[in-house]
Amino acid sequence: MSDAHDSDPEVELTSALVPFFVITNGRALPPDQQYERTALVTAHMDTAATARTLAPEEQAIMDLVANRMLAVAEIAGRTHLPLGIVRILLAQLEESGLVLVRKPAPRADNKDRELLSAVLEGLKNIGA
Repeated sequence: MSDAHDSDPEVELTSALVPFFVITNGRALPPDQQYERTALVTAHMDTAATARTLAPEEQAIMDLVANRMLAVAEIAGRTHLPLGIVRILLAQLEESGLVLVRKPAPRADNKDRELLSAVLEGLKNIGA
């Protein structure tokens, strides 16, 4: 007969039985770290030793961004975690110096239409 208090060793921390606030240690996203969905994340170069003590979700993020840059939204999609939870985990990893987050390029200002038309006409004349 099995004991009701026995835990299944196969239950992952990200299962439906574990609330998300447990994954983030009850932490909220700091106001100065509001990551946009298109912000790019990569692992810092010297993170191998420190990464051994991470939570499974943080380790999953580190594995994803170890040798490449991924957008915040793509990390959320690949880890199957909500975007808000990924943002909080990224804030923790960035504070620890484990990841680098590059903000997306700002939108371009409205350009002078006359200048753009002149450039287009010049390009057309080169091809003719």
